[in-house]
Amino acid sequence: MKAIVDCNSFYCACERLFKPALHGKPVVVLSNNDGCIVSRTDEAKALGIQMAGPYYQHRKEIEAHGVAVFSSNYHLYGDMSWRVMETLRRLSPSVEVYSVDECFLDLSGIDPQQLHAYALYLKQTTEEWTGIPVSIGVAPTKVLSKVANRLAKKDKAGTRGVMVLATAEAQREALLKTA
Repeated sequence: MKAIVDCNSFYCACERLFKPALHGKPVVVLSNNDGCIVSRTDEAKALGIQMAGPYYQHRKEIEAHGVAVFSSNYHLYGDMSWRVMETLRRLSPSVEVYSVDECFLDLSGIDPQQLHAYALYLKQTTEEWTGIPVSIGVAPTKVLSKVANRLAKKDKAGTRGVMVLATAEAQREALLKTA
């Protein structure tokens, strides 16, 4: 089985980590030269602020709702990414870094009955050690693990941020939800 660990609103999570007063408040991070929104929290998403939207198009809305706005700090994000990946390397035998905020894990040695518990352990430990919230999707392939992760993120309360698609039926149902 393959897992993908994806940091939730990664750039915003990094900013919040060092500014705890921002927890529960809408936050966005802008691209180089502050042109576009490249990360947003769930609170900002709920306000209708679009990913990759030009900042100038959302400026009035952002100011009206008191959204915290940050310029990108790639040094910070690189450091926090390294911490997340190192944490996962301590907990899993095979880590394939996919991007600054995502990696694939090979869970082939894990008992299928323990996949959900193990993924939950990975999530909780990563969050405890780094302060960065993550979601985890587990499935037989990388593509299906991405689908599982997407569904875990959509229903964080119901899934606790972890979704395992171990059976053909679970995979079929998950794919139908994405159609």
